[in-house]
Amino acid sequence: MSNKIQVASPLVILHGDEMAQVAFEELLKTFVSSRLAIELREIDLSAENRLVTNGHAVTEAIEALREYGVGIKNAGITVNRSQLNELLSKHPDVDGSALDPLATKSPNGAIRKGIGGNITREDIQFRNIRVRRPEWVGRDIEVMTMDDGGIKDSFNELSRATGIIKLLFVGSSGDPEELHRREISKGDPLLLATNSVDDIADWAHRFFQRAIDEKRDIYLGLKDTVIPGYDGAMRAIVEGIYRSDYQEKVEALGLAFHYELIDAQAARIVSNPPDRALWGVPDNTTGRKLFKLVNQLKLHGIPPRNAHVSISRMSAGGGDQYGSFNEPAREDGIVKVVVDGEERHARHVRKGDPMLLMSNDRRAIKDWVSQVFRDASRKQKEVYFGLKREYMEYDEVFSNVITEVRRELAKEDTPPPSFMIMRPSSQLIKMITDPPRNALYPSQNLDGDIFSDISAALGGSLATASSIIESQEGTMLFEAPHGTAHDLYVRYQESGGKEAHFNPSALVYALGNALETLALNEGNDELARYALALKQALKDTVADGIITADLKGKTTDPGSEKVVDLYGFIDALQERL
Repeated sequence: MSNKIQVASPLVILHGDEMAQVAFEELLKTFVSSRLAIELREIDLSAENRLVTNGHAVTEAIEALREYGVGIKNAGITVNRSQLNELLSKHPDVDGSALDPLATKSPNGAIRKGIGGNITREDIQFRNIRVRRPEWVGRDIEVMTMDDGGIKDSFNELSRATGIIKLLFVGSSGDPEELHRREISKGDPLLLATNSVDDIADWAHRFFQRAIDEKRDIYLGLKDTVIPGYDGAMRAIVEGIYRSDYQEKVEALGLAFHYELIDAQAARIVSNPPDRALWGVPDNTTGRKLFKLVNQLKLHGIPPRNAHVSISRMSAGGGDQYGSFNEPAREDGIVKVVVDGEERHARHVRKGDPMLLMSNDRRAIKDWVSQVFRDASRKQKEVYFGLKREYMEYDEVFSNVITEVRRELAKEDTPPPSFMIMRPSSQLIKMITDPPRNALYPSQNLDGDIFSDISAALGGSLATASSIIESQEGTMLFEAPHGTAHDLYVRYQESGGKEAHFNPSALVYALGNALETLALNEGNDELARYALALKQALKDTVADGIITADLKGKTTDPGSEKVVDLYGFIDALQERL
């Protein structure tokens, strides 16, 4: 008879990339295979396998999660253009022109949409993590964004009909060409945004010239991995102008130019800001949020963080930018939005202008709001929604749904938790500068990405949070909110595996949560005790001062810290387990 804990239910394992995958495999070997008699349904979601299977691996993952109900997902790469070209050169048999979007885009949105799940990110409550906050008051950082274009000047409304929404383009031929179509229901929000190549170029010249005149280091932030045809097109224009007109001048002054994804940039603003810099965010909705945040931080700084922060992202409908159609215009022409055969909007675009069409599902929004209220009531959280309802019909539906769900709860004699609706910029500022003790911040997908990284930076590390995806049908997917740690993976490879620097805390916690859910589903008390013991061993390890390098100096007793690598941390976990 095996002395392993017997588990009746299979667990879905979604593998990822780079250093996170090195850690994941070690954790599965140490804490699952050696201790549990359990069937693992393993699927390779690495960037390379998504490519060679033409996205079938993502479909397979969705089917497995829906069949078995509980899974754990590791971080994976979302390839940019150069990474895609590198993979295609490695696999010459793959036709790059015939790739399904699932082969190259982030699988996260597709999986969440496929299982109908919304995501909640929560701090892991380590007892002794106390982040030393950077001094912000008086810091000389400026944020510059585009005043016009983009979502600010979008066409957005609630659909008047149930049917098909089409994006049509009329170019030099004069014949309408269908760029994109999707199903839409009456009451669903939709939005078309475009930006002007000339306006982007003008902004880029003013941005770089200002940095030179004021002698500031330069930071550019967009989300080109997820929105390559929109943010990626803007990035190409801005960086092209930098290389041709400003790079020599910037380097001659000893200044630096940095590009990072906007969520990583936002985290840097609060956790490791330079003394003097100019931040450029061409996307004006995100840019205005960061502009207001920086001005608030200059006045008030960052208060002590004793609050437990939870962020809920609405992603079941594949809404906002993450579920969008986006690409630059191939020639001058007119782009039109047609809903159920009726033309709702038309505008001129020029060759290269980035275009973005997005919509959302009102039913999915209602499911998300209901889940937000359920979670907040269960855990006694205050709720702070961020909506641009004053001038965005797209966001008005969220406000209407909140009222609708409140009324339904009242009829059931279930009072909703305390909540407020504010602008997303105010929501972000509150989360950082005036956080209540126990709050939940519901956000649309891109805001949720940015807010998550900011919260993680203030909480100590991207590895000090848990991430839970829950569907209305009860499917549960647990994951780490961090990425694949590319820089650490490069060091790992160059050292022949000797330098294994990575904090596996979020993966350990996700694993504990997944096992706890399996135990609850099948009434397995022994497995439940093991899952709780694994999560407690994680907290005890950090409480004893045994940490990875990302937490160095961030505990309440820095003098007693012992910094270990990935394997040393796992050994310490085993001892306490």
